[in-house]
Amino acid sequence: MTASPKVNGHARPPAPPVLGDWQPIEAATAPEPTAPTTDNPPADSELVAQAKAEAIRAQAWADSEKQRIAAEAEKEAALQLAAAEADAIRVKAEEEARKTRLANDRAQRKAAEEQAASDARIAEHQRRRAAADRARRDEERQAQEQQAAETAAADEIQDADDKWRSYAIRFAVVCGIVSLPVQMSFFWNPHAPWMAAAPIMLEGAAWVVHRGARAAAVSKRPVWHYRAIVWLLALVAAGVNLYHGLHSFDPGTAVATAFASIAGPGVWDLHEHGRIRKRDGALTRRERKAAAKAAKEEARQKAAEETRKRSDKEAADKAAADAAERLAGARAEEFPEVWEEAERIAAAVGEVTVTEAVWARAYRNIQGCEPGESIESITARRKAEARVESALSGTPVATVSKTMNAQRANQMPRTQRGPARKPPKRQAGDTQKYVQAARRQASIAAKNIRPSDN
Repeated sequence: MTASPKVNGHARPPAPPVLGDWQPIEAATAPEPTAPTTDNPPADSELVAQAKAEAIRAQAWADSEKQRIAAEAEKEAALQLAAAEADAIRVKAEEEARKTRLANDRAQRKAAEEQAASDARIAEHQRRRAAADRARRDEERQAQEQQAAETAAADEIQDADDKWRSYAIRFAVVCGIVSLPVQMSFFWNPHAPWMAAAPIMLEGAAWVVHRGARAAAVSKRPVWHYRAIVWLLALVAAGVNLYHGLHSFDPGTAVATAFASIAGPGVWDLHEHGRIRKRDGALTRRERKAAAKAAKEEARQKAAEETRKRSDKEAADKAAADAAERLAGARAEEFPEVWEEAERIAAAVGEVTVTEAVWARAYRNIQGCEPGESIESITARRKAEARVESALSGTPVATVSKTMNAQRANQMPRTQRGPARKPPKRQAGDTQKYVQAARRQASIAAKNIRPSDN
């Protein structure tokens, strides 16, 4: 007996022991080469029994072998299933781990991005705050510098005004000292010594009127008459000095004293004139020239802007007219019948051109639909809708068309076949009677029909 082959990589277990002398079934059932005898029946029965027992043992061994093989196969399948399940669990665990790792990576990247965005916002906020602080400091510095410059300019102007005022007063005093002796010698009379005070009265009157002019300037009242009186008094004093100097002294004395009588009040009047112009906000010659130049430039720019606007409007009007003309030509070429109808409607309603309202009305009159639609476009749209419905429902286009355009069947049977059939004639019993609810509904509908629908 040979060794059993391996099954699924495992050694086959040893065969069960055979009781007695084992022989193949064929050998057991084969007759002995001895001659048959009728005197030996018990021996034949024993051989048959042994053969049957051997067959039973072989069948049992085969069944046990089959069961063993089935058990090993089932065990192998269970092992493979367990291995497959383990592999699936491992793969699923690896996939879950990968997903978890990716989710963690995404969460980490998102957190990093949010942190970076937060840092960027904080940095931007700090930058803007620093820029705002810097701008505020620059503005404060500029304001301080401007205030300091304005203060310095005001101090300089005030210092110049104070010096100008003091110099004018000193010059007027010197002029008075120069002009008074000649005038006093002119008015001196031994028999009337009080006349020597007349020059003081004349010069003093000029300065008193000057003070009145200053008060008027401060009170924002007219000062021209005060200044006229001052110049009149100064001319009187200058005339006295010139006349007396030429007759009693030399011409130089006459001219110098006459100039002193005019120069003192004149210089002070210039000082007051400057104050008045400053009070009234009068512009200097340079300022007037700059203002005139700015006004001229503004007028030039305004004229240029008006010219540009006018040219733009003309160009736009021309473009609109060209577009309207092209549109009218295209409409007349594409829709001649509609264009003729539109011209008739425009003439009837008093329009000089075919407006959009007139065109829409003419288009509806001829085409029967709104502008932009046509019988072809409506037919094409309905066909496209049918194809879309067919694609959505999965039915053929012809079936959809028949379903969409289905008509009610005749309630009456046909009396004639063919294209020229006669209409059916109603007879008693041709159609099934309506139910009571249908008859009642038809009666209600008939009663509710308006007279215009009959």
